[in-house]
Amino acid sequence: MTAPAPAEVSLEQPAVRELAALSGHGPRLLRRWVAEDPTLGVARALLTLATSDGLSDGTLRDELVVAHRDARTAGARSVSLVYGVFLHTHRQYRLTADHLVAHFARWPGDEVAGLLMDAFHACGDADYRTHGDDLVERQYALAGADSWLWTSRMAWVRAEQGRAEEAYELALRALDQCPRSGLAAHARAHAEQELGAGPASTAFLDRWLAADPRAMQFKHLNWHAALQSLACGDFADARRRADEVLDRADVGMRAATNWRLLLAGQEPANRCEPAHVRELLAGPGGMAEIFHTFNLALALAVEAATDDLRALARRAAAEDRPDYHQVLAPVVQALADVTAGRPQAAVDLLTGLAEKTERIGGVRVEREIVQDTLARALVDTGEHARAADLLHHRTATRRHHTYEDLLLSPRTVPVTAPAATSAYRTTRAAPVR
Repeated sequence: MTAPAPAEVSLEQPAVRELAALSGHGPRLLRRWVAEDPTLGVARALLTLATSDGLSDGTLRDELVVAHRDARTAGARSVSLVYGVFLHTHRQYRLTADHLVAHFARWPGDEVAGLLMDAFHACGDADYRTHGDDLVERQYALAGADSWLWTSRMAWVRAEQGRAEEAYELALRALDQCPRSGLAAHARAHAEQELGAGPASTAFLDRWLAADPRAMQFKHLNWHAALQSLACGDFADARRRADEVLDRADVGMRAATNWRLLLAGQEPANRCEPAHVRELLAGPGGMAEIFHTFNLALALAVEAATDDLRALARRAAAEDRPDYHQVLAPVVQALADVTAGRPQAAVDLLTGLAEKTERIGGVRVEREIVQDTLARALVDTGEHARAADLLHHRTATRRHHTYEDLLLSPRTVPVTAPAATSAYRTTRAAPVR
């Protein structure tokens, strides 16, 4: 790999390293760097990338126009990087992915461009995801195993491919090289979810997070720790993490935790507010991204808001987008059936989907909750053997699987019985239309 020119940005700069590590110090160091050298276009672009969620459209455009102008003095690579940031921050993920293919053809192994690789998965297209994974593998081979960033990326790819042992080893290698690599820590959490590491995983995550409570993934990695607590039966810890770390804005992670708790016959953590969920669904972003809408549906399921779920299923079924009417609509309707005490209807809907549930988006562990719901519905209809077969790959390979054992246990109290939900149910408003 050709080293960048001295005037260009590389992973050697502390601010870039912190941003790549998903550190809470990244934005602060980038601001300082831009203040000290306001004509360094890529630095300004990376600061914009790190803070884009809090910028208005006008400010976002103005900052990147200046960054692009200044990048031209540093050379073609800098201009290409700034353009990639422009596309990514404007959520043009397909165009970002296409641009990265051309960028890596010219500057193979470029670690700074690696910061934009999530665009391939954000496209929501299986072909793009596969192409992105192949591209990571090529860049990893070109950059070499000494690149902690590409090793971290490779660990993430292997985790998503279900190659947990390989992902774990790659994550450990990256963490040896850069102990604060957030992507490597995240990949390790995913690998350990597949392996059912239980308390060993929560202990690692707690140590890692304690070193930087402002880490960009602080909430999400706590959610992973909550899943590991579920795996080994420490339901009090799972609830504690949801209550102490996840706030009103974290609807998806809170709902995903609570729905799992309910499926396993456990008391949930503090609730999401039904009115807030309805407000989000009614807003411009409510149906913009399929995985976001799915998470809102889980929040409604936790509230046993059957009428709202049925209305949302109708909305999804009326969508022109195939993933919405072919996949999301039946999944949401199945959630409605579970909350209504109709597990056989849920079984029929979810069994018919099979592998299509991948089109809901998110990552493996996030989509696993659909399989959890089907397993619970199968048990509730007396089809224990089918449920056990569905989860066999988990119970046979995970060291801790108390959660799966509970999913496979017959219950006398349905998921939505008042005894299980009185701690978090509130009076319903009118259903979503």
